[in-house]
Amino acid sequence: MRVLSWVAGTVVVIALGVGASSLMRPQSSPMHTLAKPVAAAAFNGVEANDPPPQRMIPRPTPDPSPTPPAAAAPAAPAAAAPSRPAPRPAPPAIVIGSTQQALINQDRAANGLPPLTWNGCLYNIARSNAVRMANQGAISHAGGASADLTCGLGRQGGENVGSWSAGINDAQLNTMFMNSAGHRANILGPYRYVGTAWVVAANGAAYIAVEFS
Repeated sequence: MRVLSWVAGTVVVIALGVGASSLMRPQSSPMHTLAKPVAAAAFNGVEANDPPPQRMIPRPTPDPSPTPPAAAAPAAPAAAAPSRPAPRPAPPAIVIGSTQQALINQDRAANGLPPLTWNGCLYNIARSNAVRMANQGAISHAGGASADLTCGLGRQGGENVGSWSAGINDAQLNTMFMNSAGHRANILGPYRYVGTAWVVAANGAAYIAVEFS
């Protein structure tokens, strides 16, 4: 049995049985937000006022000495074949850093969306927030979505947080996130990177933060 209650603008879900869990509303940040050549004319003939031409007796003239054949011009070098552009590098493989991320990518694939790759900067933010919640013994947002933007990965950021009283349970929290409209919107959002972290409190309860950008 689950009891749904609203507290200070947040949703708290308590599941009895295997473990109790709680889930905050997700947090997201807004967008920060190429003449033809002319031949010369030459006169060749006799003008009317010219004196009559002298009668000339042709004399045989010796054949001119044969001229040696002209040397063949060196062959022009063959034109170099045009170089082909270098092939584009293959896109980097998607890095998987956690079970929660793998489940998120399964959800995205089922909805025709590309996977999210792991990012260490987002992981550091997630771990910091998970530690804070474990120390406080309660889930809450503390500017995680805005902090995500400081990683310089995009112009949008988002955060999902939750807890499970019986320790780390990725499948359970992923199901809860996908059953909550706001958290689902972050999982299926216009992001490219993700970082997730679990931290277990002294009483055994586990807290998770999921950071998107």
